[in-house]
Amino acid sequence: MMQTTDRFPEYLLERPNVERRKYFVSYTVQHPKLTDVFASLQNAVRESSSGSIVFITGPTGSGKTTLRLRTEESIKKEMLAELQLDPGRLPIIGITAISSETGNFNWKDFFRRLLHEMDEPCIDKKYIPTNSRGHIDTGPRAMGSELRFATEKLLAYRRPAAVFIDDAQHIAKLSTGRRLQDQLDCIKSLVDVTGIPIAMFGTYELLAFRNLSAQLSRRSIDIHLQRYYAGIPMDVRSFKSTLWAFQRHLPLREEPDLLSMWDFFYERSIGCIGVLKEWLTKALAQALKDKEQLLKLQHIESTPLSISQCEKMLAEAMEGEGKLKENASAHALLRTNLGLHAPLGEFQIAQNDSIKIDQSFESRKGQLRPGIRKPTRDKIGRNNESRD
Repeated sequence: MMQTTDRFPEYLLERPNVERRKYFVSYTVQHPKLTDVFASLQNAVRESSSGSIVFITGPTGSGKTTLRLRTEESIKKEMLAELQLDPGRLPIIGITAISSETGNFNWKDFFRRLLHEMDEPCIDKKYIPTNSRGHIDTGPRAMGSELRFATEKLLAYRRPAAVFIDDAQHIAKLSTGRRLQDQLDCIKSLVDVTGIPIAMFGTYELLAFRNLSAQLSRRSIDIHLQRYYAGIPMDVRSFKSTLWAFQRHLPLREEPDLLSMWDFFYERSIGCIGVLKEWLTKALAQALKDKEQLLKLQHIESTPLSISQCEKMLAEAMEGEGKLKENASAHALLRTNLGLHAPLGEFQIAQNDSIKIDQSFESRKGQLRPGIRKPTRDKIGRNNESRD
C-alpha cells in the first residue's frame, strides 16, 4: 500500500519487533521512475481494445513487483462499481511464472496456477465439458491443451482487465530460437482467444521475446523500469529523496542520517530502489534484534550485497540497457531501406564524408588521363598588336 504520511506512526515504537518490521516492508515510496511506468502500464491496460502483450523489463530489484501490486490495487479501485454489479467478474489476475526444475517451462503447472487464481473450484477433480470431447480433466494427469482450454473458458467468464505474469523471464529459458517462438505463440494465442491483455514482468532476460515476429512487434508494448544513474543530477536528487523517505519511516526512536552516506547506498544498490529497500529491511531487522534505538553503521555495513554481486547485477543491467537503446545507425538504416533520406544527423555525417571525398579528388592535380586538357583560362578578344 502506498504511504503518504511524513513519518511512521509513533505507536509502532511500543509494538513488537515483528509488527515494526512488517510496517517497513509494506511501506513504498512514490519515486519518479516508478510513477512514470505506473502511468504507462495503466494506459496500456486501458487502451488495449483487442488484447496486446506488454513487456515490463528492468534490472533485478528495480521495483517491478511493487509496480505490479500497485497497478493491481489501482485497477481494483477503478472497477469497484462494475464488480458490485457483476460479482462473477475479477478485476485483475496476477500470477508468478515458476522456474521449472527440469529447465523447460511447465505449462501444465502454469495453467493450473492460473485456474487457481481465478477461484476455479476442485481444480484437481473438476471436469469441464467441451465440444470435441465429453469432458476435460484438469487434474494432475490432464494434458496441457486441456488445461489451456479450461483457462481460456474461465478467462472469458471472469473477464479481468488484464493478466499480470511476474518473473516472466522464466518462460524464455529454453534452448533454441524455434522453441522460444513456440513459447511466445502460446501466450499470444491466449491473448487472441480471450482478447485480454497480458503484461509480462521480468528482468532483461525477457528481452529474448522482443521482435521474434513482425506480428508480435505490432501488438507488443515495451515499458522500461530503469534504475537511477549517478551521472544524471536529477536521478541523484531522486535517489537521495527516496533514501530520505526510507530514513523517515524506519520505526526506531532515533532517526539515522542515511543521506550523509548516500553514495555507499547507491554503490551497493546500483541505483535500484528495490535492492535498497531489501538492504534497509535487513539492517532494520538486525537493529531490532540487537534492541537498538538507532540504525547504526554496523547494521548497515553488515547487510548489503557483496561487491561481486553488485558487479554481476551492474553488468547484466548495462547489457539490457544497451539492447533497449536505439542508436543512430539503426535509425539511418531503417530510413534508407524505406527509401527515405537519412535523419539530419546522419545526413550531415554522410555529407561531410562526401566533402572529404571531393577534396581528395581536388588534391590530385596533374593526374589526368591522356587526351584530357588541363583546365586553363583561354584568352578572348583581338590582340592589340594586330591592329592596323
